[in-house]
Amino acid sequence: MDRVRRPSAKLEGLTPYDPKYLPADAMLSANENPRDVSEELRQKIEAAVREVAFNRYPDPLANDLRDAIAEANGLDREHVLVGNGGDELLFNTALAWGGPGRTFLNLPPTFSVYAANARLTDTDVLDIPRLADQDFAIDEEAVLRAVSGPDSQVDFTIIASPNNPTGLRARMEFLQELLAATDALVMVDEAYFEFSRQTMRPHLEANKNLVILRTFSKAFSLAGVRVGYILGHPDVIREYLKVRQPYSVDAVSQAIARVIYQNRAEFEPGINAIIAERERLTGALGALPGVHAYPSHANWVLFSVPEAARVWQGLYDAGILVRDFSTAPGLEGTLRVTVGTPEENDAFLNALRKEI
Repeated sequence: MDRVRRPSAKLEGLTPYDPKYLPADAMLSANENPRDVSEELRQKIEAAVREVAFNRYPDPLANDLRDAIAEANGLDREHVLVGNGGDELLFNTALAWGGPGRTFLNLPPTFSVYAANARLTDTDVLDIPRLADQDFAIDEEAVLRAVSGPDSQVDFTIIASPNNPTGLRARMEFLQELLAATDALVMVDEAYFEFSRQTMRPHLEANKNLVILRTFSKAFSLAGVRVGYILGHPDVIREYLKVRQPYSVDAVSQAIARVIYQNRAEFEPGINAIIAERERLTGALGALPGVHAYPSHANWVLFSVPEAARVWQGLYDAGILVRDFSTAPGLEGTLRVTVGTPEENDAFLNALRKEI
């Protein structure tokens, strides 16, 4: 037959997520760690992978890795769930807490996948925009009003801290107020917490409605491997188990992640170097005419610049790929540069100076 039935109506108007991942000399668009895993760790990884039986299914819950993560966080394995990158766990959140007649509270501009997952699961989306004149800080009073009281329809929210792509972390005091004000599920996306030096982990036991999302993709240089995890109350984790895909984290990824997590202290000097370079980049951008650099607690800097789309193209022509948000709602005229190596950052700044 030369035709096919129409897909679900929920796909109408949805645009596939496109990270604009293009070849370049300096890849400064995807918030990756600019330093790959060391040769010494690669040898340990190779030894671990040699022990993997490729003909057998992996441990469906990655329990060895769960145990390591739980121990490091002073928890039991029932508080931990491992996923195929943070993306799977974000989608599972919408599956478990969203759906028809349910509401997701979104704080744009933020990671667009949050709202896309909600719409894919027929979840209503309530937007409370961030405050553009306050470096995209959360409109805390509006959020607390939306979740408070018996008439609130909010079932879950996701708060990136630091927020991607704008950079600020959420105030800890606000997050505590939010958790106390609602029984809605509050996921704090800590994908970049190693760079912000702030975590909600100390508040986990006191708040059953708190879930913390983390990833191996950023600080631990495993963007290509796809491993993430959540920390939460065992009752909440059990609900996630009902919607997750079986065997979603393959045996090779589990083996790699175990080695990396056991040796995570080796990444600390590189994390410190990224933080130092972030501050240098922010200062250098702020000194350029017409450029406004937004404060960041992550491993990138969002900045506004006149004719941002033209500047993006000029940078790319010079071999430097940054992320173009110049036409994104609420982010008009902005670009985002990932913190690279000192050499990559110098090349970016030199190319940018020629474009403005």
